[in-house]
Amino acid sequence: MVDSETAAISDVSFDSIVAGLDFICGLTTRNFSVICWGPGWSNVLNLQSVVPFGMISSCGSCGMYPNSESLCDGSGNICKSCQIELPLSVPLPPVAQTVSSPTKTINKLSLIFIIVGSVGAFAGICAVVYCLWAGVYRLLHNRIYSSEEPTIAAADMANNGSVLPSLRTFSIRRQGSQTLGRQRSGSSYSSRTDKTEIFSLSELAAATNSFSSENKIGSGSFGSVYKGKLQDGREVAIKRGAKKNKSQEKESAFDSELALLSRLHHKHLVGLIGYCEEKDERLLVYEYMSNGALHDHLHKKSNTGIHSSILNSWKMRIKIALDAARGIEYLHNYAVPPIIHRDIKSSNILLDANWTARVSDFGLSLLTDQESVSTKAVGTVGYIDPEYYVLNVLTSKTDIYGLGVVLLELLTGKKAVFKNEYGSAKDLVAYAEPDISAGHLNRVLDKRVATPDINEAEAVEMVAAIAIQCVNLEGKERPNVTDIIVTLERALALCEDTNVVSFSTTTFSFPSD
Repeated sequence: MVDSETAAISDVSFDSIVAGLDFICGLTTRNFSVICWGPGWSNVLNLQSVVPFGMISSCGSCGMYPNSESLCDGSGNICKSCQIELPLSVPLPPVAQTVSSPTKTINKLSLIFIIVGSVGAFAGICAVVYCLWAGVYRLLHNRIYSSEEPTIAAADMANNGSVLPSLRTFSIRRQGSQTLGRQRSGSSYSSRTDKTEIFSLSELAAATNSFSSENKIGSGSFGSVYKGKLQDGREVAIKRGAKKNKSQEKESAFDSELALLSRLHHKHLVGLIGYCEEKDERLLVYEYMSNGALHDHLHKKSNTGIHSSILNSWKMRIKIALDAARGIEYLHNYAVPPIIHRDIKSSNILLDANWTARVSDFGLSLLTDQESVSTKAVGTVGYIDPEYYVLNVLTSKTDIYGLGVVLLELLTGKKAVFKNEYGSAKDLVAYAEPDISAGHLNRVLDKRVATPDINEAEAVEMVAAIAIQCVNLEGKERPNVTDIIVTLERALALCEDTNVVSFSTTTFSFPSD
């Protein structure tokens, strides 16, 4: 724009301006004339006044253009257009001004990827840990129960057990804790005198002929067991432990049995009569079980004929299994707090004068009001729960495993760990489980017992099926003791009544030979 054009419009106020290709025109507010300028115009063009808007008689708050009435011949006014002023934009906070929306999106995506990646990594670690645990679990089970296990040699076989005492029981002294302990009814033995008798050492020595070897009838978790006869004529079993303070482990077993049995009373548990603690001696006095241990009836050498023992009938064997299961049920479901025995085996199932089975030896038992507790594994080779042995996590299913092994003993007549035809140690579970699972139960049944009739055959099959469930490697896959009792009750009913309705949908037969 040249200086003359600039001077012509420098003091002019425009209502509106419109630009063309090479010129600009504006409507003045002074007199509504149109002025055009620019390269397309040689001079500033000043057009006549025009009426830019409609004329009305009165204007609102926006007012009217000056001198507009002269253009309307006094008949109206030209009103100014109201300008709508939009609200000023609110400034963003400093952080928001510096972080753009793409950056926010990227940060959100990064956060999502981090979370998903962390979850995936954790799941992968869990999978690896589980695989390693499963491998170690199987390996240890195979090492413990392999028929070629070198530590369980033929020379280690002993009377009344699978192996020598050093291998029969892994007794690891139990450490007290807040979650697990021997929750006794009192702080001293004197609080139990209303339920248990206190004997003198001289009384018990006289009852056992000074603890002679002729009176010795077995051994328990903390000492030897002797048959005795008290002055009043009662026959008793007296367990004599190591001298006080000589063995912390056996002292703990003594305390545990005394604490437990003084408060337990059930027809399928061996009853405690009293105790003696004198001159560093520690003794427990029990009811005498005249028919001895189940282990002896199943495994002693003289028991070879088909009808040489009352236990050589399927009905009697199933009844004994049911008695033992009911004793364990009392410990698990009715004792307060519940009790886990931890050493269920055939030598700890005793038979009274009426051939009623009772669970005995509570030296390793623990009280617990939790579903599972962490404690070092103890038990007997062949009966100890592999899951408990590997993980050191104790549950009631540990006793179920031991009971399952006892059921297999009753079915097969073999020890929990026995010598096979090649002279190698063989685990009963590894021996019996494959044939039973494959439907060949007749291959492993005890030949000393007469061939079962049709109802007995079904009953035996039911016992075998529940036994295999009991010795499952995973505790959660094992039945609870109540389910076992229901199965054994049905099996016993089949043996007692030939007209009883079958509880099984399958049939089972044995060869006649």
